[in-house]
Amino acid sequence: MARLQFPDGFLWGTATAAHQVEGGNVNNDWWAFEHAPGTPCLESSGDGCDSWNRWPEDLDLVARLGFSVYRFSLEWSRIEPADGEWSLAALEHYRDICAGCYRRGIRPMVTFHHFTTPRWLADRGGWEAPDAPERFAVFCARVVESLGDVISYACTLNEPNIVALMGYGYGIFPPGVRDWERRRAVNDALCRAHRLAVDALRSGPGSFPVGLTLSMNDYQALPGGEERLEELRRDSEDVFLEACAGDDFIGVQNYSRARVDASGMLGPEKGVFVTQMGYEYWPQALAACVRRAAAVTGLPVIVTENGIGTADDAQRRAFVTEALAGLHRCMEEGVDVRGYIHWSLLDNFEWVLGYGPTFGLVAVDRVSFDRMPKPSATWLGEVARANRLEVGAGAAGGSGAAGGSGSSPS
Repeated sequence: MARLQFPDGFLWGTATAAHQVEGGNVNNDWWAFEHAPGTPCLESSGDGCDSWNRWPEDLDLVARLGFSVYRFSLEWSRIEPADGEWSLAALEHYRDICAGCYRRGIRPMVTFHHFTTPRWLADRGGWEAPDAPERFAVFCARVVESLGDVISYACTLNEPNIVALMGYGYGIFPPGVRDWERRRAVNDALCRAHRLAVDALRSGPGSFPVGLTLSMNDYQALPGGEERLEELRRDSEDVFLEACAGDDFIGVQNYSRARVDASGMLGPEKGVFVTQMGYEYWPQALAACVRRAAAVTGLPVIVTENGIGTADDAQRRAFVTEALAGLHRCMEEGVDVRGYIHWSLLDNFEWVLGYGPTFGLVAVDRVSFDRMPKPSATWLGEVARANRLEVGAGAAGGSGAAGGSGSSPS
């Protein structure tokens, strides 16, 4: 066994997102999409994990397991249920969560948009509305006015590339459009929204690092696929990495790899295990993504999501072990990596696939909402407390260091 020591101050955490765990978010575009005739969604988010009410229990879990960072998102449609109408009760609710983190020795990392948009803005065109970036910046400014002094880290947008790709390319996220030119226009709007949001969040009160989280792909080109790879990477990645200039960090989110030939993206390679999400089991992908994010942006990296959808908890531990070993190698090479946040704390609503895929360190009974930590939760918490990972000699020495990456909408 080899012991891989992480630097002092390294962030260890886990994450959730409002619509995936809170329950009852009926006033956003996703709730409408889940219930629309002919929806591709397998089921409704419904009560989620009842985290709107059980958030103290969730924070107790984070603290008891040994994590020092909790990444969670704000539900815009609760805070601004109608255009220009602000819910003081919702703002106070999220302030209570941030304060509850600090009381437990946890740093709150707050995501301001995690896939869901209020119905009032969706009805005006969502991210295609001419003033959508400005409306998002107003939301950010109003929130930071109320919560800025209790935020530790801020993420403006969660995976804006996935919002555009799945919503306007493949049509399996709201608004269900399949139009690649509209997808590119939404890319532009989201990049503008990020830049305006950064300025709004830095207006105070409070002072905290601000960044964007991106679903990263280290595309692997098969013979003849090099040009197509560059085209895909430009629209899905580079435009957003360029929009991060001047940020405090880049959040990397990764789950697998992607292969490309002249015709485009390919499915899983024969003989490679496929997870519940349909992705290849490819934990070495994380290191490739982190290296590229750091090289392109020049920013410090925080891994804001990484994990695996699996019913086999031993497989989860093996996947995360290899991913972390690769991350440690990146740091030995001089890449500035500040932390690792596992997706997710709870088994939760996995968007169009409903509650089938299980990414959580903690299982949730769908009737009682009881939380049941898995062995992987205890193990990863112990890694976090020790700030050290024990791995087999092969993994420590670079097994699987080459390879690609892919990402899932989480």
